[in-house]
Amino acid sequence: MNPTMKYKLAVDAAMTVALLLLMAYGLVGEAAHEWLGTGMFALFLAHHVLNRKWLLAVGKGKYTPLRIIQTALVGVILLCMLGSMVSGILLSRYVFTFLPKHGGYEAAQKTHILCAYWGFVCMSLHLGFHWSMMLAMARKHLQPSPLRTWSLRLIGWLWAVYGAFAFRRRGVSLYLLLRSHFVFYDYSEPVILFLIDYLSVMVVFVLIGYYLSQVIRK
Repeated sequence: MNPTMKYKLAVDAAMTVALLLLMAYGLVGEAAHEWLGTGMFALFLAHHVLNRKWLLAVGKGKYTPLRIIQTALVGVILLCMLGSMVSGILLSRYVFTFLPKHGGYEAAQKTHILCAYWGFVCMSLHLGFHWSMMLAMARKHLQPSPLRTWSLRLIGWLWAVYGAFAFRRRGVSLYLLLRSHFVFYDYSEPVILFLIDYLSVMVVFVLIGYYLSQVIRK
Protein backbone atom coordinates (compact mmCIF):
# COMPACT_ATOMS: atom_id res chain seq x y z
CA MET A 1 0.00 0.00 0.00
CA ASN A 2 1.48 3.34 -1.05
CA PRO A 3 1.86 6.21 1.48
CA THR A 4 -0.91 8.31 -0.11
CA MET A 5 -3.42 5.50 0.31
CA LYS A 6 -2.37 5.09 3.93
CA TYR A 7 -2.98 8.81 4.53
CA LYS A 8 -6.39 8.55 2.83
CA LEU A 9 -7.43 5.61 5.01
CA ALA A 10 -6.18 7.35 8.17
CA VAL A 11 -8.11 10.53 7.35
CA ASP A 12 -11.26 8.58 6.46
CA ALA A 13 -11.04 6.56 9.68
CA ALA A 14 -10.59 9.75 11.72
CA MET A 15 -13.59 11.32 9.95
CA THR A 16 -15.74 8.29 10.79
CA VAL A 17 -14.81 8.46 14.48
CA ALA A 18 -15.34 12.23 14.56
CA LEU A 19 -18.72 11.88 12.83
CA LEU A 20 -19.96 9.40 15.44
CA LEU A 21 -18.72 11.57 18.32
CA LEU A 22 -20.37 14.63 16.78
CA MET A 23 -23.72 12.82 16.78
CA ALA A 24 -23.28 12.33 20.54
CA TYR A 25 -23.34 16.11 21.05
CA GLY A 26 -25.35 16.07 24.28
CA LEU A 27 -23.19 13.35 25.86
CA VAL A 28 -19.69 14.60 25.00
CA GLY A 29 -20.38 18.22 25.97
CA GLU A 30 -20.89 21.43 24.03
CA ALA A 31 -17.25 22.58 24.08
CA ALA A 32 -15.97 19.17 22.92
CA HIS A 33 -18.62 19.13 20.19
CA GLU A 34 -17.44 22.46 18.83
CA TRP A 35 -13.78 21.40 18.76
CA LEU A 36 -14.75 18.08 17.16
CA GLY A 37 -16.74 19.94 14.53
CA THR A 38 -13.77 22.19 13.76
CA GLY A 39 -11.52 19.13 13.52
CA MET A 40 -14.05 17.40 11.28
CA PHE A 41 -14.02 20.33 8.87
CA ALA A 42 -10.21 20.22 8.78
CA LEU A 43 -10.33 16.48 8.04
CA PHE A 44 -12.93 17.13 5.35
CA LEU A 45 -10.55 19.57 3.66
CA ALA A 46 -7.65 17.11 4.01
CA HIS A 47 -9.81 14.38 2.45
CA HIS A 48 -10.44 16.53 -0.63
CA VAL A 49 -6.80 17.56 -0.93
CA LEU A 50 -5.80 13.89 -0.91
CA ASN A 51 -8.52 13.13 -3.49
CA ARG A 52 -7.86 16.20 -5.64
CA LYS A 53 -7.41 14.07 -8.79
CA TRP A 54 -11.07 13.09 -8.53
CA LEU A 55 -12.09 16.74 -8.09
CA LEU A 56 -10.02 17.86 -11.08
CA ALA A 57 -11.70 15.18 -13.23
CA VAL A 58 -15.28 16.18 -12.37
CA GLY A 59 -15.76 18.02 -15.67
CA LYS A 60 -14.03 15.37 -17.77
CA GLY A 61 -14.94 11.99 -19.20
CA LYS A 62 -18.23 10.13 -19.61
CA TYR A 63 -20.84 10.21 -16.86
CA THR A 64 -22.27 6.76 -16.20
CA PRO A 65 -25.32 6.37 -13.91
CA LEU A 66 -23.01 5.34 -11.06
CA ARG A 67 -20.74 8.34 -11.55
CA ILE A 68 -23.75 10.69 -11.69
CA ILE A 69 -25.07 9.39 -8.35
CA GLN A 70 -21.64 9.44 -6.72
CA THR A 71 -21.00 13.02 -7.86
CA ALA A 72 -24.45 14.17 -6.72
CA LEU A 73 -23.87 12.50 -3.35
CA VAL A 74 -20.55 14.31 -2.93
CA GLY A 75 -22.33 17.57 -3.76
CA VAL A 76 -24.97 16.97 -1.09
CA ILE A 77 -22.26 16.09 1.45
CA LEU A 78 -20.45 19.34 0.61
CA LEU A 79 -23.65 21.35 1.16
CA CYS A 80 -24.31 19.54 4.47
CA MET A 81 -20.75 20.14 5.65
CA LEU A 82 -20.87 23.84 4.77
CA GLY A 83 -24.32 24.18 6.35
CA SER A 84 -23.13 22.44 9.52
CA MET A 85 -20.02 24.59 9.75
CA VAL A 86 -21.73 27.95 9.12
CA SER A 87 -24.64 27.21 11.46
CA GLY A 88 -22.20 25.80 14.02
CA ILE A 89 -20.19 29.03 13.95
CA LEU A 90 -23.40 31.04 14.46
CA LEU A 91 -24.33 28.83 17.45
CA SER A 92 -20.81 28.69 18.91
CA ARG A 93 -20.31 29.47 22.59
CA TYR A 94 -16.68 28.39 22.91
CA VAL A 95 -14.52 28.16 19.77
CA PHE A 96 -15.84 31.19 17.85
CA THR A 97 -16.79 33.50 20.70
CA PHE A 98 -14.51 36.21 19.25
CA LEU A 99 -17.05 36.79 16.46
CA PRO A 100 -19.58 39.64 16.91
CA LYS A 101 -23.01 38.91 18.41
CA HIS A 102 -25.84 38.26 15.97
CA GLY A 103 -29.40 36.93 15.71
CA GLY A 104 -30.85 34.00 13.81
CA TYR A 105 -30.14 31.34 16.45
CA GLU A 106 -33.38 29.46 15.84
CA ALA A 107 -32.79 29.20 12.08
CA ALA A 108 -29.17 28.21 12.69
CA GLN A 109 -30.23 25.48 15.12
CA LYS A 110 -32.69 23.98 12.63
CA THR A 111 -30.12 24.15 9.85
CA HIS A 112 -27.49 22.52 12.06
CA ILE A 113 -29.71 19.55 12.94
CA LEU A 114 -30.86 19.07 9.34
CA CYS A 115 -27.34 19.27 7.87
CA ALA A 116 -25.85 17.08 10.61
CA TYR A 117 -28.29 14.20 10.14
CA TRP A 118 -28.43 14.31 6.37
CA GLY A 119 -24.65 14.60 6.32
CA PHE A 120 -24.44 11.51 8.54
CA VAL A 121 -26.69 9.53 6.16
CA CYS A 122 -25.00 10.73 2.98
CA MET A 123 -21.47 10.12 4.29
CA SER A 124 -22.51 6.59 5.24
CA LEU A 125 -23.94 6.02 1.74
CA HIS A 126 -20.75 7.50 0.24
CA LEU A 127 -18.69 5.01 2.26
CA GLY A 128 -20.94 2.21 1.01
CA PHE A 129 -20.39 3.25 -2.60
CA HIS A 130 -16.65 2.80 -2.03
CA TRP A 131 -16.93 -0.35 0.09
CA SER A 132 -16.07 -2.62 -2.86
CA MET A 133 -12.66 -0.90 -3.00
CA MET A 134 -12.15 -1.64 0.71
CA LEU A 135 -13.08 -5.28 0.13
CA ALA A 136 -10.66 -5.53 -2.79
CA MET A 137 -7.84 -4.17 -0.61
CA ALA A 138 -8.69 -6.66 2.15
CA ARG A 139 -8.65 -9.59 -0.30
CA LYS A 140 -5.08 -8.74 -1.30
CA HIS A 141 -3.92 -9.47 2.25
CA LEU A 142 -6.16 -12.46 3.03
CA GLN A 143 -6.33 -15.99 1.70
CA PRO A 144 -9.68 -16.87 0.06
CA SER A 145 -12.10 -18.47 2.55
CA PRO A 146 -15.79 -19.07 1.74
CA LEU A 147 -16.49 -19.69 5.44
CA ARG A 148 -15.00 -16.32 6.42
CA THR A 149 -16.82 -14.57 3.57
CA TRP A 150 -20.24 -15.93 4.53
CA SER A 151 -19.59 -15.39 8.24
CA LEU A 152 -18.77 -11.73 7.65
CA ARG A 153 -21.84 -11.32 5.45
CA LEU A 154 -24.03 -12.82 8.17
CA ILE A 155 -22.51 -10.52 10.80
CA GLY A 156 -23.05 -7.54 8.49
CA TRP A 157 -26.72 -8.34 7.90
CA LEU A 158 -27.42 -9.04 11.58
CA TRP A 159 -25.68 -5.79 12.49
CA ALA A 160 -27.81 -3.97 9.90
CA VAL A 161 -30.98 -5.47 11.39
CA TYR A 162 -29.98 -4.08 14.77
CA GLY A 163 -29.10 -0.80 13.05
CA ALA A 164 -32.65 -0.55 11.66
CA PHE A 165 -33.96 -1.08 15.19
CA ALA A 166 -31.57 1.60 16.51
CA PHE A 167 -32.67 3.98 13.72
CA ARG A 168 -36.25 3.72 14.96
CA ARG A 169 -35.41 3.70 18.67
CA ARG A 170 -33.21 6.80 18.39
CA GLY A 171 -35.82 8.65 16.34
CA VAL A 172 -33.37 9.47 13.56
CA SER A 173 -36.20 10.04 11.07
CA LEU A 174 -37.54 12.85 13.29
CA TYR A 175 -34.35 14.83 12.78
CA LEU A 176 -33.99 13.98 9.06
CA LEU A 177 -37.48 15.38 8.46
CA LEU A 178 -37.00 18.16 11.05
CA ARG A 179 -40.09 17.02 12.90
CA SER A 180 -38.17 17.80 16.08
CA HIS A 181 -36.14 20.98 16.54
CA PHE A 182 -34.18 19.50 19.45
CA VAL A 183 -32.17 16.27 19.70
CA PHE A 184 -33.09 14.30 22.79
CA TYR A 185 -30.45 12.48 24.84
CA ASP A 186 -30.56 10.20 27.84
CA TYR A 187 -27.82 11.83 29.92
CA SER A 188 -27.63 8.80 32.23
CA GLU A 189 -26.68 6.60 29.27
CA PRO A 190 -23.01 5.63 28.75
CA VAL A 191 -21.59 7.29 25.62
CA ILE A 192 -20.37 3.93 24.29
CA LEU A 193 -23.95 2.60 24.00
CA PHE A 194 -25.00 5.67 22.03
CA LEU A 195 -21.99 5.29 19.72
CA ILE A 196 -22.74 1.59 19.14
CA ASP A 197 -26.29 2.44 18.12
CA TYR A 198 -25.23 5.17 15.71
CA LEU A 199 -22.45 2.99 14.30
CA SER A 200 -25.13 0.36 13.68
CA VAL A 201 -27.30 2.93 11.89
CA MET A 202 -24.24 3.81 9.81
CA VAL A 203 -23.83 0.14 8.89
CA VAL A 204 -27.40 0.15 7.50
CA PHE A 205 -26.64 2.99 5.10
CA VAL A 206 -23.20 1.62 4.21
CA LEU A 207 -24.87 -1.63 3.13
CA ILE A 208 -27.55 0.27 1.21
CA GLY A 209 -24.84 2.25 -0.59
CA TYR A 210 -22.79 -0.87 -1.31
CA TYR A 211 -25.63 -2.96 -2.74
CA LEU A 212 -27.07 0.01 -4.65
CA SER A 213 -23.68 0.52 -6.30
CA GLN A 214 -23.57 -3.19 -7.21
CA VAL A 215 -27.03 -3.02 -8.80
CA ILE A 216 -26.13 0.11 -10.80
CA ARG A 217 -22.88 -1.45 -12.03
CA LYS A 218 -24.79 -4.47 -13.35
